[in-house]
Amino acid sequence: MSNLDILFQAPIFSVQLLLDGLLVGAIFALAAYGMALLWGVMNIINIAQGDFVILGGYVTLVLYQAGIHPLFGVPVAAVVLFLVGWVIYRSVIFRVVDRDLFISILATFGISILLQQLMDQIFGADIQTAEAGLGTMLLFDNQVTIGLIKVVAFVVVIVLATVLVVFLKKSRLGQAIRATAQNARAARIMGINTDRVYAMTFAINAAICGAAGALVVMTWVIQPFIGLSYTIRSFMIVVVAGVGNLAGVIAAGVGLGAAEQFAAFLLGAEFQIGFVFALLVVILLVRNAVLKRQRKYLH
Repeated sequence: MSNLDILFQAPIFSVQLLLDGLLVGAIFALAAYGMALLWGVMNIINIAQGDFVILGGYVTLVLYQAGIHPLFGVPVAAVVLFLVGWVIYRSVIFRVVDRDLFISILATFGISILLQQLMDQIFGADIQTAEAGLGTMLLFDNQVTIGLIKVVAFVVVIVLATVLVVFLKKSRLGQAIRATAQNARAARIMGINTDRVYAMTFAINAAICGAAGALVVMTWVIQPFIGLSYTIRSFMIVVVAGVGNLAGVIAAGVGLGAAEQFAAFLLGAEFQIGFVFALLVVILLVRNAVLKRQRKYLH
């Protein structure tokens, strides 16, 4: 309650929390868009989504420790994770694409555990970060402090989202991905190699996660076992926004970021992840109630 009083007595704290949340939420939205793409095209819920994000962070961390500025880790992590995604698809995912959704959840859950253990063995379990060294920006008579890396990350997310939209609309592969998402059987009849489309979609999703992870390691911290929180965030954003709704994904992402910042301030940082899981339960319950009401109305 004392923290709530602070927000009322000093509204500038609300401005600080809101700006931090909006900027960080854009990174959540980026990872969530990858999940939405995968879900819409392949009907797969990727439980390893957050682990791809963390792996992208570790790729950037390796570059940082080698003396390379971590911003260069964004494209490098995207390329490395693209290759990782391609290998995982060709070794595991292609076997479960046309199977029941629950089978794909089990398969990607196993991949998640494997990636966590590999990252733990290779990089250790310590919390790590990559300092971008960009400094801070002061607003409102120096009462609000914003890390410039968060602003840069927000800009990078907008650029990547724009590139993805143009790619899906203009390129032949993008058009094939959209056609497969609409009707895979009809796409095959029209001569589209849907297996290649699935492989590229899974690899592109991993690349998106890699770029998001590079931004995460510069903005926050990473360790091998926190990927699940990013998976939950991505899933929640997609559930709220819907598959194929980029604007909705961005809005839900920045909204979640803001909600997390306020929850961490009011409840304590130790309850931030707990708030995310509790919010997911509430959203699923509300979503289920809405669907039941819609079915009842239709009948």
